[in-house]
Amino acid sequence: MFHLRMNWIAICIAIAWVHPSAISYAQLASQFDPLIRNHQGEVAVAIKNLDTGELYQHNETTVMPTASLIKFPVLVELYRQVDAGNLRLDRLVTLQDSDKVPGSGILTDHFQSGSQIPLETIARLMIRYSDNTATNLVLDQIGMENTSKTMLQLGFRETRLHSKVFRRDTSVAPERSQKYGLGSTTAAEMLGLLELLHAKMLVSEKASEQMLTHLASCEDDSKLVRDLPKAVKSFHKTGSVNDVRTDAGLFQTPKGTLAIVVLTAKNQDTSWGNANAAELLCAKIGSTAYEWFNPPGTSTAVKPEVVKIGASGDTVKALQRALNEKLSPSPDLTVDGDFGGMTESAVKRFQTANQLPETGLVDANTWEKLGPIQIASSDPEPVRPLPEKRAADTLDGAPFVSCKAWVAVDTKTGKIIDGSQHDTPLDFASTTKMMTAWLIAKEAEKNPAILDEVMTYSERADGTIGSTSDVRSGESLKVREALYGLMLPSGNDASVAFAEHFGERLKPADWDESRDPLDMFVAAMNHEAQTLGMKKTTFKNPHGLTHPDHKSTCAELATLASKVIASDILSGIISCREYRCTLSSTVGYQREVLWRNTNQLLDIDGYLGVKTGTTDAAGACLVSCSEREGERILIVVLGASGSAARYADSRNLHRWAWKNR
Repeated sequence: MFHLRMNWIAICIAIAWVHPSAISYAQLASQFDPLIRNHQGEVAVAIKNLDTGELYQHNETTVMPTASLIKFPVLVELYRQVDAGNLRLDRLVTLQDSDKVPGSGILTDHFQSGSQIPLETIARLMIRYSDNTATNLVLDQIGMENTSKTMLQLGFRETRLHSKVFRRDTSVAPERSQKYGLGSTTAAEMLGLLELLHAKMLVSEKASEQMLTHLASCEDDSKLVRDLPKAVKSFHKTGSVNDVRTDAGLFQTPKGTLAIVVLTAKNQDTSWGNANAAELLCAKIGSTAYEWFNPPGTSTAVKPEVVKIGASGDTVKALQRALNEKLSPSPDLTVDGDFGGMTESAVKRFQTANQLPETGLVDANTWEKLGPIQIASSDPEPVRPLPEKRAADTLDGAPFVSCKAWVAVDTKTGKIIDGSQHDTPLDFASTTKMMTAWLIAKEAEKNPAILDEVMTYSERADGTIGSTSDVRSGESLKVREALYGLMLPSGNDASVAFAEHFGERLKPADWDESRDPLDMFVAAMNHEAQTLGMKKTTFKNPHGLTHPDHKSTCAELATLASKVIASDILSGIISCREYRCTLSSTVGYQREVLWRNTNQLLDIDGYLGVKTGTTDAAGACLVSCSEREGERILIVVLGASGSAARYADSRNLHRWAWKNR
């Protein structure tokens, strides 16, 4: 891990900094000096080929405003705190109306107050869309002054964050805020940050890779990347406000990775649009740098890197095109350059078909099997020929759905109406919590006093990643209330709290009390599964977070769901749309939480619950029940392509099942 207290000279030595020759510098200056002289505004530039050490700088130590470019150092501070264990990227942050600010981004206009968003997603919005509201939410988590402190520890004295976005009243440096706005830096210091990032020494190797992924998603192509060949992989962040336009990033070219920083201020042209002079200057500097280091005749082929879920860009587009062409049947991936769950599933299919380890990682062996691929260039993307028409859809059979597996069951008879892959063991995410809840309800049926027992959440429960009931360590509530926290917001923390509270009393007879109560509870889950005839089901935890052996089938989940629905204790909980609860703390305070059911089918008459579930491995899952004239049908959907798809699949299957039961 990189130690933040290294100064910049030591950093240069650590990453084998190469001083350029006077000749190469003069040649570079001849390319860029005229561009800068002709611009009506202040300009600072730093350009370096990180493979050869060739360097060009202009006004590199002049302090300049950053505009939104300061969000890159903010990202660095976020990952420093995550790396230190002070923050978790899966931490859910609640968006309030008071958080919303104007300007770039999507949170202000498209997300409702009360939305809970993982911190990692907020960071992505901060970089990809330069979201101002997201930036302020990140700053609330990391602390206003910590970005500047970390930059100072790195030796970057002038790289400072001054305030929240559009919240000048929060300024920690009023004079600099007045002079530079949101943030300040120099071209040399920003180049130094990029060199550290390229060397995977910015915080840590893992953190550097994660930050590169964020920067690769930046959507602003109006400046440095405007005229670059599409094959160039870019990792950058821009900034634009009135008379300030900035861009800085890493650009992978056939002749080396280029670090380019362009800072402009006091620009006479303050217009918005494709003709802004400062943005055109950035574009010209970017294309000139590319052409200097990659003269005519240089191959535009860039060696494909290892890519995985979360990656984006032209290499991913090339991958998606190749998978569509080489897999039969074609996965029909959207060629959008975003490596998501569907692309990963297609990669795994390809790896299995070619006797490769099913990792979902596109490594050298996978690229070799894919064969030559066409990474997008500046030429128009080739048009694929239209496929021949397939036969007309049959009017018989169940609806077409996106999910991997499903089953429809008549709850009165237990008869399977129909299904697809319904006996195949699959990941099943938080539908796991049906068993967690059922074990508690089963005990409470024997001893109703259990429901009034008080549970106090441990640090382990509070620290469980993923969906949460937002009960903190040291806070307590009754068992009957915690069941709502388990089933409505799908609290992973609640599932661990239940396991710790009930593990010893539910443990198998041959287990001694020295075992972890959580392990005891999971053993009880597996014992109950066998009792219910769920022979293909294995539980490895009480919440459903991904484990390679944590599997069940649609048919067996329907068996479990029928128990949950029939339970007098659970039937009202699973159909409840929202629930308020007052929590008590060991230190004396009380606070109220509001839980809302994640099951959107409860917004429609005739649906009764039961449980949602979502992980990358499981896809979007849903166990649901509908009722008409006293009859009930259960639908279990596993591995839908997204949240909206699981509801569409389920509603179509419910409607079809009522007609065909």
